[in-house]
Amino acid sequence: MKKRFIVLIDFSEYSSDLIKYACDWSKETNAKILLHHQTHAYLPAFAEDDARQYIIQQANDKALEKLKALAEDLIPDTIEVSYYVSEMDFHQTLPQLLAEPFENLIFIGLKGTGMLTKLFLGSVALRIIGNTNNTVVAMPKGIDSFSHEKIFVAVGDKKILNLQELDIFFKFIDERNTTITFFHLAKPNEDTSHIKEQLQNLAETYAERFTTNIAIYEANNRVDGIKKVINNKIDEILIVQKGSRILTDQLFRRFLINELVYEGQTPLIVLP
Repeated sequence: MKKRFIVLIDFSEYSSDLIKYACDWSKETNAKILLHHQTHAYLPAFAEDDARQYIIQQANDKALEKLKALAEDLIPDTIEVSYYVSEMDFHQTLPQLLAEPFENLIFIGLKGTGMLTKLFLGSVALRIIGNTNNTVVAMPKGIDSFSHEKIFVAVGDKKILNLQELDIFFKFIDERNTTITFFHLAKPNEDTSHIKEQLQNLAETYAERFTTNIAIYEANNRVDGIKKVINNKIDEILIVQKGSRILTDQLFRRFLINELVYEGQTPLIVLP
């Protein structure tokens, strides 16, 4: 099945880096790029239906022109690009696009202020992650080139890792010079014998394709320990699963988003 990157564009300062990152990745995996924008037309309260449709169409046409201009500036001719502009919300348009015969990754920019509630909770990114049954690539500002020498996969003790979606994601990754670390964030005094066995099984499963290892961060040093390993700002990708403790626990989520993703400039992959 053909691969495709659905890149959500809002014409903010994040958009150019997001497109450049997707293009750089596309060169490696031969994925098509679809630039998708949701318009927000100003509609007078008492406008007739014909007038409302005209205003919406004008907004869509203008957005399409801007998307094409971005593509002309940033996307090489060797990459196949298409466009999708609609006034409908992403939660309506994305299922339609995902039903098409592609293996998709959805790209979205993460906007940060240093405050967890403003950075992630209630944002468009969180809404898309929560409502979309597809892997999402959430990108902090400042990264415009793709690298994947180190990939870290968070594994929980209760939420079963979605191996089917993980396998699909790994189809987008070049197996050469790539190290996969399956890791677990342990609670204080947690019995980690079972999760260690699970991590080892995962490492063995993918050992033929990648260099693999495991890590468990325990007790009071788990945050400091993981930061030393992951937050190196070099060639790293962090994979978590929707609904896992690393995204639902307030301490880990704050650390994950503010320090690893935003400050550490680490691309965040969220599996459904």
